[in-house]
Amino acid sequence: MEIPKPTESELQVLQVLWQNGASTVRFVNDEIAKQKTVGYTTTLKIMQMMTEKGLLKRVSTDEKAHIFEAAISEQETQQKLLDKFLDATFKGSAMKLVMQALGNHQTSQNELDEIKKLIEQIEKNK
Repeated sequence: MEIPKPTESELQVLQVLWQNGASTVRFVNDEIAKQKTVGYTTTLKIMQMMTEKGLLKRVSTDEKAHIFEAAISEQETQQKLLDKFLDATFKGSAMKLVMQALGNHQTSQNELDEIKKLIEQIEKNK
């Protein structure tokens, strides 16, 4: 079964869980509320729907707290979203994506060094 593409709200929930591990709905809601206004019941409903979709797992439920964790990894999710974006926006051309990103973004020397290392690593593995 393929995991569905997370919505923007679902990605916010996943970001909190990837950074903090298994968490209560209250904690996730409080973290998201630092960026935008969102009610507890809205966050709970989103997390329940995410569980039905296979994006989250319910770790435990007691009378006071619902605890959830991400059912998919951050890296796997990023890869799937990037693949879909690359295909839809750049017709599968990684070069066009990189050229666009580097041309419209102030890239630090440290980032350029990391990109160079990655290119060297890819070339060694071919």
